[in-house]
Amino acid sequence: MTNRIVRSKQFRRFGEILIPFFTWAIILMPLWLSPFHPAVVAYFIIAFDLYFLVKSLTTAYYATLSYSLIRFFQNMPFEKYITKQSGASKLQQFIIIPNYKEPIYKIDETIAAIVGQDYPYKNVHLVLAFEKREIDSIEKAHKLETKWAKSFTDIISVFHVLVPGEVPGKASNQTCAAREIEKYCLARNFEFKKTLITICDADSILPKNFLSYMTFEFLQDSDRDFHFYWAPVLLYNNFWQLPFIVRMQATLSSILRLAFLSQKNQLIHISTYSTNLWLLKQVDYWDVDIIPEDWHIYYQAFFKLGVKVRTLPLYTIVNGDAIYSGSTMKTLAGRYDQERRWAWGVTDISYFWNNMFTASHIPWSLRFWKFMYLIETHLLWPTSFFVLTVSGWIPPIINPIFKRTVLGFLLPRLTGFILTLATAMIFLYVYLDVKLRHSLDQKTQLKNIPLFIVQWYLLPIVSFVFSSLPALDAHTRLLLGKTLTYKVAEKV
Repeated sequence: MTNRIVRSKQFRRFGEILIPFFTWAIILMPLWLSPFHPAVVAYFIIAFDLYFLVKSLTTAYYATLSYSLIRFFQNMPFEKYITKQSGASKLQQFIIIPNYKEPIYKIDETIAAIVGQDYPYKNVHLVLAFEKREIDSIEKAHKLETKWAKSFTDIISVFHVLVPGEVPGKASNQTCAAREIEKYCLARNFEFKKTLITICDADSILPKNFLSYMTFEFLQDSDRDFHFYWAPVLLYNNFWQLPFIVRMQATLSSILRLAFLSQKNQLIHISTYSTNLWLLKQVDYWDVDIIPEDWHIYYQAFFKLGVKVRTLPLYTIVNGDAIYSGSTMKTLAGRYDQERRWAWGVTDISYFWNNMFTASHIPWSLRFWKFMYLIETHLLWPTSFFVLTVSGWIPPIINPIFKRTVLGFLLPRLTGFILTLATAMIFLYVYLDVKLRHSLDQKTQLKNIPLFIVQWYLLPIVSFVFSSLPALDAHTRLLLGKTLTYKVAEKV
C-alpha cells in the first residue's frame, strides 16, 4: 500500500512538472543545443515561428468572425422568442456574484445591469457570495439587500468561511454559494435541471439581452444538461482610466477572448458563464483546493459526464474592468500578479494527467486532443516571446562555424521576417478594438489617436513583462513545488 501511495504521488508530481520542464527546455534550447546541433535549433525556431504566424492568422480570422456574429445577433429579440418556448417560465435563474473586498459601488453597478435585463420573467434570484473574513461584508450585504430587494425574487447573501483543505479564491467561494442554492432549491422543490446558475464577476456588466439569450440557447439545446454557456468578458469598462501599458494588455486579452468565442470545438469558458445546477451537483461543485476554477470546472464535468460536455458560445459582450489600483505602479504590479494567477492554470495539466488514463468512458482520441490543446495553451504562454524575439540570434553567436553557413546567416533575418508578418495582424486587432469599444460607449477621442498608435511599438516589452514573465514565474513555482497565494485584482 505504501509503495502504491508513493507511485501515485510520483505520478501526480510528474504531471505537475511536465510542462514547466519543457518551458525551460525550450527557452534555453539555443544555449544548450547550439554548440552541438545548431541546425536542429534553427529548424525548430523556424517551425515555431511559422506555427506562430498560422496562429496569428487564425486568431485574426476567428476574431473577425466573432465580431461579425455579435453584430448579427445584437438585435435579435430573444426576450420574445423565449416567451414562445414551453417551459421557459418554469426556469429558475440564480446569479452568483463572488466578491472579496470589492468596492460596493462596483457590485452595485453589476447588480444594476442585471436589473436592467430584458428577461421577461421575474424568477431571478441574486446570490451575493461574500467572504466571512472581509470585515465589512455583513454591512455591505445589508446595504445591497435593502437597495435591491424589490428587484429580485429573492436575494441570498452567503458568507464563506475558509476551512482546512480550502484555498482562498473564487472556487471555494462559489462552491459555498452553490451549496446554499442547492438547499434553497430543495426546500422549494425546484428541479436542478431547470435551475440555471450564472457566475458573474463583481465587475462584469452583463449586456441587456444576456439572460434572454442564454435562456433561449438553453431551451433550444438538446444536450442542455451537459453544457456551459459563455459570452466573452472584454476589458473595456474602465479603458481610458488605465495606464497605456495596461490598455494594451486589455486590448490583447479582449481580442483573444473574442477569437476564442467562435472556435466552438475548443471553446472553454472563463470568468463569467452559465450552466445548470444539476451539472454542478454531479461534479460536487468547484474543487475547493485550487485557484483557477473556470477551465477546471469544465474538466471536472468532462471527466465525470463525458463527451457531451461542451461550452457553447453566446454572441454578445460582457463588459468588464481591467485591473486598476489608482496609481500606475500599483496597477502594473497588480497586473503582473493577475497574469501570474491566470497562468497558474498550468496546474490543470496535472489534473488532466491524473484523470485521462482512467476515463475509459471517453474515447482516447478525444482525451488526447483535449490534452494537447491544454498543453499548447500553457506552453506557448511563457515561451513565445523568447523563441520569437531572442532565440534566432543565439545559434550563430554561440557557434561561429554555424554562423558561416547559409542557414546560420539567414536564421535571424528569416525569423524577423516571419515575426513581422505575424505582427501585421495588429492593424486588424486595433480596428476591431476601436469598433468594439465604440459599441460599448468607450470611444477613441481624436486627441488620443497619436499615443494610441505609438504605444504599439512597445508591444514586445509589454508582452515580456506582463505576459511571458509572469507565466514563467508561475511555471517555475510549480516546477520547484511552490504554491501561489490568491490575490484579488484591485479595481477602483
